[in-house]
Amino acid sequence: MKILALETSTEYCSIALCISEQIYDKEILAGNRHSEMILSMIQELLAETGLTLHQLDGIAFGAGPGSFTGLRIACGVAQGLAYALDLPVVGINTLEAAAQSIKAQKIIVALDARMGEIYHAAYDKVTDQSWQIISPPTLCLPQHAPLCAGQDWQGCGSGFDLYYQLLSAHYNEHLQRIHCAVRPRANEIAQLARLQFCNGQTTDAANALPIYIRNKVALKENER
Repeated sequence: MKILALETSTEYCSIALCISEQIYDKEILAGNRHSEMILSMIQELLAETGLTLHQLDGIAFGAGPGSFTGLRIACGVAQGLAYALDLPVVGINTLEAAAQSIKAQKIIVALDARMGEIYHAAYDKVTDQSWQIISPPTLCLPQHAPLCAGQDWQGCGSGFDLYYQLLSAHYNEHLQRIHCAVRPRANEIAQLARLQFCNGQTTDAANALPIYIRNKVALKENER
């Protein structure tokens, strides 16, 4: 199976190609230039692996939560390519993708959501490519992050980087370790998507949608 994975929910532009069990990837600090860079990055990675778009079996993308603009870019490119090539699509939650990058059983993920809030979720590993949701994805203040039973949790994500002391105190003895500088990447999007493609858990291009969670992008003047 050959899967193209896209992830643009952060300031990084990340793509990956999953070919059977092997994953090849590229990542660039794009700032706000994802739309300028992503198509050329795809062509470069295809050329490096000796593939063409018409040899792909499916397309996966980081569906969110994350940057509104970034999510729309990944979703739009995935939709456009999938529609043109008549391929199935899988959208992967970016919080789960961040958890996938950590080699641990129980992961609490907190991604910076701006405006003093975080996107939060907690997962328990089922297999190498699947997770059980313990605390569903939500938007909250760091001090209101859902607590998780037990003392064997590990934390990761830009929310922990930004609110390290606050979240450390909030979870106290529940956390064994906090991993810094962890973000959603196309490599983990591809890993998680592979199982869904194998199980037929796909959608068509028209039904591929971002996962926003938040419904506004800025504070009003009286909220600042």
